[in-house]
Amino acid sequence: MKTLVIIPAYNEEKSIGAVITSIQYALPEADMVVINDGSSDHTSEVARATELAVVIDLPVNLGIGGAMQTGYLYAIRNEYDLAVQIDADGQHDPSELSQILNPLIKGETDCCIGSRFLRKTDYRSAWSRRVGIRFFTWMIQWMIGKTFTDPTSGFRAVNRPIIQLFSSYYPEDYPEVEAIVLLERQKFRVCEVSVVMHARQAGRSSITPVKSLYYMLKVSLAVCMTRIRNVS
Repeated sequence: MKTLVIIPAYNEEKSIGAVITSIQYALPEADMVVINDGSSDHTSEVARATELAVVIDLPVNLGIGGAMQTGYLYAIRNEYDLAVQIDADGQHDPSELSQILNPLIKGETDCCIGSRFLRKTDYRSAWSRRVGIRFFTWMIQWMIGKTFTDPTSGFRAVNRPIIQLFSSYYPEDYPEVEAIVLLERQKFRVCEVSVVMHARQAGRSSITPVKSLYYMLKVSLAVCMTRIRNVS
């Protein structure tokens, strides 16, 4: 199946090259597109220098939602069957790509999410993130009656019908949790598989404890709005 790896990137010049090379090694049959989300460093130049990925430069920083929707638009216009999101900071391990893609290739699901917490691993996150993840796990279970152990994971793959949906609408800010609820309400099949993740290779996360609280409040409101939003 024609597969596209979408790599949203914002100021990841120190890690993007290694991420692209690792993906090429792990899944050589897939194509890659880097969405350079208005970076102020040399992310675009480093990505282009690998000569392994198409690079789309956004003129301003749109955030992860805008960057990913750009990737889905590219995927639908170039007739890809599957699309995988991998972060540019090195946290997602490309060796786990087949683990995420296999359930879609077998037709068992429409969206497969790589979970850090489905099984015990060595991964450790900040306490503020753990609180947020547990809160969203509870909220999704309360709203739709289904448990997701890692609802904020951006390491996920989708099939063509979801590519079509996300090319026309994708949550703008902190989209991962809202996207799960959206897909469930649209009657798509969403599953998790256990994957290993790592600490970011360089730089630091933009999500501070204060931003984590804002994140929880904003996403909670957005998820509740999916009850009345009509997405076609």
